[in-house]
Amino acid sequence: MDDRKQTIRDRIWALLEERGAAAFPGARGRIPNFVGASAAADRLAGTGEWRRARTIKCNPDAPQRYVRLRALREGKIVYMAVPRLREARCFWELDPRRLRDLRAAASIGGAAKVGRAVDPRELPHIDLVVAGSVAVSRTGARLGKGGGYSDLEYALCREVDCIDDRTRIATTVHPLQIVRGGLPETEHDFRVDVIVTPARVLRPRRSRPQPRGIVAAHLTEEIRENVPALRTLGLDRR
Repeated sequence: MDDRKQTIRDRIWALLEERGAAAFPGARGRIPNFVGASAAADRLAGTGEWRRARTIKCNPDAPQRYVRLRALREGKIVYMAVPRLREARCFWELDPRRLRDLRAAASIGGAAKVGRAVDPRELPHIDLVVAGSVAVSRTGARLGKGGGYSDLEYALCREVDCIDDRTRIATTVHPLQIVRGGLPETEHDFRVDVIVTPARVLRPRRSRPQPRGIVAAHLTEEIRENVPALRTLGLDRR
């Protein structure tokens, strides 16, 4: 499974580079920044899912910085995960009413400086999750960069009930990141409800249930040891 996923990632990273669609700081080994990421954020902002959302959880990667900035400018509260969930208070709250420089706050460095660190149990209901993707299928399956933290963030939020079946999940990608056919999935992989490119919006039907929380058997020893929130919530050894 891991080898199959990595093969797809490598293919997408190479394709973005070959077609000149990768933007700084590049594609390989990361959620790839892509040409048109700002336009994709604008198109996402035109969806009903976005307009209805008051609280958003967004990944900290470069292509979604435009999403975070747009949300803050529209008065939405944004939550970003602390990288690798390495703190017990593992989310940063960005409330535009309390921020002076929204552009700076939308960056990962700025969020670390001005965001309010919160425990997962302090999170309100999340209306919309924006997840970064390396690849996504028309069924809504997605691949991240391979660390497993995006799925772990989702699972933590399900455990504390701030994400539920009402929460919509979106991703912004370059068209080259949309693959034909399916993608390999495990029990802990969540699917997206909205796929947004600079030119279009796709809405896959939910054809399988979303994960309900932590899948303990899928936690690596590294994650068990280095994600304090799992111990705080009593989820590391169950």
